[in-house]
Amino acid sequence: MCGIFGYIGSKEAAPIVIEGLKKLEYRGYDSAGIAVASSKSLKTVKALGKIAELEKLMSNVSLKGRCAIGHTRWATHGRPSKENAHPHNDCKGRLAVVHNGIIENFEELKRDLQQAGHKFISQTDTEVLAHLIEDKLAEGLFEAVRKAVQKVKGSCAIAVVSKNEPDRIVVARKRSPLIIGLGKGENFISSDIPAIVKHTSRIITLEDGDIALVKNRGVEVFRLSGEKSDRKKTLISWDPVSAEKGGYSHFMLKEIHEQPKAIIDTIDSLVDRRTGSICLKDFPLSDKQLNKFDRVVLTACGTSWHAALIGEYFIEHYVKLPAEVEYAAEFRYRSPLVGKNTLVIAISQSGETADTLGAIEEARSRGATVVSVCNVADSSVVRASNYTIHTVAGPEIGVASTKAFTTQIAVLYLFSLFLGKKRGKITKAKYLRRLNSLYELPNKIEKVLSFEKDIEKIAAKYCGSKNALYLGRGEGFPVALEGALKLKEISYIHAEGYPAAEMKHGPIALIDENMPVVVLALSGRRYDKILGNIEEVKARGGKVIALATEGDLNLKNVDDIIYIPKTSEALSAIVAVVPLQLFAYYIAVKMNCHVDQPRNLAKSVTVE
Repeated sequence: MCGIFGYIGSKEAAPIVIEGLKKLEYRGYDSAGIAVASSKSLKTVKALGKIAELEKLMSNVSLKGRCAIGHTRWATHGRPSKENAHPHNDCKGRLAVVHNGIIENFEELKRDLQQAGHKFISQTDTEVLAHLIEDKLAEGLFEAVRKAVQKVKGSCAIAVVSKNEPDRIVVARKRSPLIIGLGKGENFISSDIPAIVKHTSRIITLEDGDIALVKNRGVEVFRLSGEKSDRKKTLISWDPVSAEKGGYSHFMLKEIHEQPKAIIDTIDSLVDRRTGSICLKDFPLSDKQLNKFDRVVLTACGTSWHAALIGEYFIEHYVKLPAEVEYAAEFRYRSPLVGKNTLVIAISQSGETADTLGAIEEARSRGATVVSVCNVADSSVVRASNYTIHTVAGPEIGVASTKAFTTQIAVLYLFSLFLGKKRGKITKAKYLRRLNSLYELPNKIEKVLSFEKDIEKIAAKYCGSKNALYLGRGEGFPVALEGALKLKEISYIHAEGYPAAEMKHGPIALIDENMPVVVLALSGRRYDKILGNIEEVKARGGKVIALATEGDLNLKNVDDIIYIPKTSEALSAIVAVVPLQLFAYYIAVKMNCHVDQPRNLAKSVTVE
């Protein structure tokens, strides 16, 4: 959840680290800190709040040095405070540690360290690392870190510097993500790719149980047990511009507008448009192997879980296999009935979601085949899965996911068509018609984006609401869930998504003249039922915001209408979610909320 960035090279390190932390602030922003090591000193500066507060304090301190680590925090152990901010130091101020993850046995370790005379100044689990390393520092920084990390249980990605050895950064990984960027005469460490792309396109992704010695002219990777390890160098395909706002007020708005291109890029990475062939080069199963599956389980968290719900419809409709959707956090701690004939689809934007990784491990331990849908190549989810289908959304910086969601749906749709065709459950003519429907989506989303000013005006009417209800049927139900999630994530308005038929089983009691109700009233086989739901809301004084198909003149008893182009019922979710993203965005803007960095949330949930 937290963000780590480090630099070692020939330049002044502090400005580079601060710039890197700003690119990682979506991972945590309740406090921040930096430590700069030189042959003369180790200086640590920490601040409560965002990185701007840290910069103010740094202006009063001389931070000269060519080796530095920094951290932006999302609190787990200990409230947000200057004392609990990272980096943490040892008793004598000789070393500094930054950490992402949770040390599960920290209380036991802390008690032993205190009995040995170590003084703690924070409530964090991280500080035990500083003191564990201090105990072995006479053996050298690398060996001290290696022995300290071996003692901790849980998850950790750490970076350590010392004034005794200012020519190196020692990093280690247990479950939490960490990458090393390879420059010329300089190297970088980071929790995520967006902070590195400006500096280099070459990275090493550390694996669980790795420890690395990072110097300005070289990187050596070892296992925590001590033996040397070869880790392949990977080229990043993201360009530096894609990690910038590009003139938009917020990353979220930019990423909403990037959805047409993201969907085109995702389609073109998987489909030969000349022949209509879906080419899944990372899913090389034979027809015989594909036909062995008798069940599909989709697992994910958050927005990706909503995409999984839509994927369930696709698989049952086009593949004719029973499908079910599981919260990854629940799936991993049950005794799920999966086996060698089960196909598990794990979905994650970042590829580092802790619960999704746990679900993958559980599924594979029971013999299931796991294919992941992921936006980040060489991420932990990708490496843990049997096979992967990549979305091509580019970096998503805004905490509230947008283009990752729509590209995930596009991939699940293509995967369902692929399986349905391979298993003989869909005719060639129907297959090609369905592909053509997908090709049309980017233009339809562009049309929805042209209604942005109208959506902004509607948002202005409801930005004072305390609660909201979102209703949908069929594929519209997951969109209702996602629309409600976007609203509560970034505006802090309580919102709930429901299947429209369930409204009468409880939520109807909440409806009054102060309750806006967003209804997905799109044309299709459930349309008449939705009209009935609208009448029930209006009979109780509720305000109805209808999402309707362009040209629909039947919706007279509603307060506001947002039209979207006519789309096949199966793919309507991709188009319909875009105005709901914009609706949530403009409500949050008008309420002066931190759109890209909503309180208490981080982009990647890398801890349980």
